[in-house]
Amino acid sequence: MKNIFLKHKEIILYVIFGVLTTLVGWGSYVASVDFIGFSVFVSSIVSWVCGVAFAFVTNKIWVFESRSWQPIVLGKELVSFVSSRAITGILEVFGVPLLASTGYDNIFYNIAENLNLSFSVCYTDGIYSKLSLSVIVIILNYVFSKLFVFKDKKEN
Repeated sequence: MKNIFLKHKEIILYVIFGVLTTLVGWGSYVASVDFIGFSVFVSSIVSWVCGVAFAFVTNKIWVFESRSWQPIVLGKELVSFVSSRAITGILEVFGVPLLASTGYDNIFYNIAENLNLSFSVCYTDGIYSKLSLSVIVIILNYVFSKLFVFKDKKEN
């Protein structure tokens, strides 16, 4: 078991911290709306910033093991990380409604109906488009981080 973890450590940690990043994003969204009273729009921005900040720190330290805190290295990593997350964020924000408008979700609504799934979330507008694009975004975020953001970790 230890050998499997060590062999796939980077991906396993990426998934674990990805789940935690999602919780940070959702938690900061709920806190912004329910406790602080921010609008949905402002809360979405706060949620994105909190999630990206958490993901940057955890990816830098534990996932990709980039140990350098020199200002030039940190600045380069931070700018490229935030830029890549902005690109995938835009892809998701605009891609979900575009994909949903093509009728993509109807395929999955029919499957859910044939399986007699009665959960209302199974019939939420755009939910399958969002799920599909989320998978693509997660993969792209990993690739961007691995190839462009933390690529020089061994030199640090």
